[in-house]
Amino acid sequence: MMTWIISAMIFLAVVFGILNGKMENVSSAAIGSCVDAVHLSLTLLGGMCLWSGVMRVAEKAELTKTLSKILAPLTKLFFKGVNPQGKAAQAITMNMSANLLGLGNAATPLGILAVKELAKELNTGDTAPKQMIMFVVLNTASMTIIPTTVATLRLKYGAAAPMDILPSVWIASITAITCGVLMTFALSAVFDRRAGGRGGG
Repeated sequence: MMTWIISAMIFLAVVFGILNGKMENVSSAAIGSCVDAVHLSLTLLGGMCLWSGVMRVAEKAELTKTLSKILAPLTKLFFKGVNPQGKAAQAITMNMSANLLGLGNAATPLGILAVKELAKELNTGDTAPKQMIMFVVLNTASMTIIPTTVATLRLKYGAAAPMDILPSVWIASITAITCGVLMTFALSAVFDRRAGGRGGG
């Protein structure tokens, strides 16, 4: 779907550029955007490499197990039936840690690993269990303490105080994660009642 949308935007830009006699501006904008995209990628790459390396060191040093123990109460609350010391719980912990640091891109591979480990541990086949749905909600809403990626972008584009958005980030994170978790619990309860009703009939 996104391929068609982007293709349509490019096509319309070219058409309107031709009709308005501003194809030179369209070409300049296209080339300039490509250059900006490369600069942006290199800017973000440094922070991603740093924190991805930190995460890897933490895993090798078995700090993930320590984090899993610390977050075990949350794991039991949100992911009932998942072994707090298992590989799935450790992957979830690392994903949550990356999100807390505002490293969305670094959190993505950890999130994929967590889903794979949940699928193995819960053995639910092609059906997404409630634990997996809850993880997707938590990963998407993601509580962020230090918005590293956003701060890096703000610094690149001249913000005098890149971290002055912290209060807004915290409020938005808490609001999003609270609404997401409550809705997940509520809809799960509704689904369980309906499933129980069909089973009882």
